[in-house]
Amino acid sequence: MLKKIGRLFTIKTRFEAWLVIYAIALGAVERGRLYVETYPGWGGWLLAAACTAVVFVAGGKLLDSVTVRAPALAAGPYRAPVQRRDLNGRSRPTRLPSRRGSESRISRRRD
Repeated sequence: MLKKIGRLFTIKTRFEAWLVIYAIALGAVERGRLYVETYPGWGGWLLAAACTAVVFVAGGKLLDSVTVRAPALAAGPYRAPVQRRDLNGRSRPTRLPSRRGSESRISRRRD
């Protein structure tokens, strides 16, 4: 039962994240207004600026935590590149071709 209630408070989409950020911003502006009234001068304005700066930090974390699903179809006029396979069904070679004389001069030097 607690899991079902807990799922109500889980942010699943970017729209929900933006709604939460909006609510945080409203609270931060109200708190900042209270600070400006309570502490006149530069102190109140600095506390109000700190309240609104927190919204940017929290909003960034919220938006980063929500995963963005890829669209089912690729947008644009371009097709996806075709992956070539060899006769054994491998998509890449198993070993690099050897090149003679590819060593550096330092590795060929004998002291």
